[in-house]
Amino acid sequence: MNVAASNDRTRVPFTDLLDLASELLGARVLEASDDFFAPKENLIAASTPVFIPDKYTEFGKWMDGWESRRKRNLTPGNDHDWCVLRLGATGVIRGVDIDTAFFTGNFPEAASLEACYAPDEFGVPKLATWKEILPKSQLRGGTRNLFAITSIETWTHLRLRIFPDGGVARLRVHGEVRPDWKHLKSSKGHVDLAAAENGAEVVTCNDMFFGQKDNLLLPGRAKTMGEGWETRRRRGPGHDWLIARLATTGKISKIEVDTNHFKGNFPESCSIEVCSWPSRDLLPSDFRDRADIQWKEILPRTKLQGHHQHQFEKDLRTEAKDMKIDYVRLNIFPDGGISRLRIHGDPV
Repeated sequence: MNVAASNDRTRVPFTDLLDLASELLGARVLEASDDFFAPKENLIAASTPVFIPDKYTEFGKWMDGWESRRKRNLTPGNDHDWCVLRLGATGVIRGVDIDTAFFTGNFPEAASLEACYAPDEFGVPKLATWKEILPKSQLRGGTRNLFAITSIETWTHLRLRIFPDGGVARLRVHGEVRPDWKHLKSSKGHVDLAAAENGAEVVTCNDMFFGQKDNLLLPGRAKTMGEGWETRRRRGPGHDWLIARLATTGKISKIEVDTNHFKGNFPESCSIEVCSWPSRDLLPSDFRDRADIQWKEILPRTKLQGHHQHQFEKDLRTEAKDMKIDYVRLNIFPDGGISRLRIHGDPV
């Protein structure tokens, strides 16, 4: 499903965009009307939902999601349950995935979404104005329910309403980060131009069999191997690669490649190429089809270690620090896993 286009970048399926509601990005579930059967925090868990047939709790069947009890008094104002969450980063929402995996006889009949902009609120916003971005829509059980969002406004919080009650396994909120660049530019020191919370995003990669591409730009060090980007074992010639759009055009000072937790499956080596593209509107297909994209190598192929933070500064080619850069291509040889990529520099 594609989002209604407001620029070239929105022609990609919204499910390929960053999940702004991921716990790994820093999203938090703040409050819910009821989570008797399964806790509200499960709603933004990074893991894929699972079902364990014989697992029960003191409240009933264990479910990997958020589940409220059955409503018996559907009076006005009490005809639905709700859950409020703060996004991991302020951004524009292109689409949502309301996943009812394993909720087959106990999923909500319908759901709606409201959003508000309250950047200084770390609790539930009390004075912000909520706006409906997804009207009450029918849900199906045991499946991903995908809905495009046409609003182009910037949001910090969401309120999910389910009618009348039931369970939702996961809520994925796909979109684009809109950082406060005035604040970032005024801060001392270099900025991580490849940080997802600053607006950087992975545009495409050739493989992500074991670990998702977006993990590479998430905050903090990965807690497990599953929180990194990992490709399958390559059996033929060639190497794997990933392309990221920096948060803004910038000049690079230092690069970090972290293989944290990758001990027997880290790449033997890596190299980094960059390109300038002022319109910053390249699509995944462009990197396959266009011949006018000119890559320049700034880090030659360099040997890596397992479970190690590699810092590259003096290793960068001399001309790299004077180049204005929009896209970065990370090449790994021949395959394997990397947990984080940091591109430290200055916005132009």
